[in-house]
Amino acid sequence: MKLVLIVLACASLQACTVLAVADAAASTVVYGVKTTVNVLDAVTPDLINKKK
Repeated sequence: MKLVLIVLACASLQACTVLAVADAAASTVVYGVKTTVNVLDAVTPDLINKKK
């Protein structure tokens, strides 16, 4: 019984670690895209923000 509990505890900790790494990777991608858009907007403001 103790072995089953230890295995389940290890599995749940590994799952949390995988989720944390995936969350960090997704956050990095999102902030990278936002930074790219802001740089493009600063370099070419008339192309992105067209006045009607």
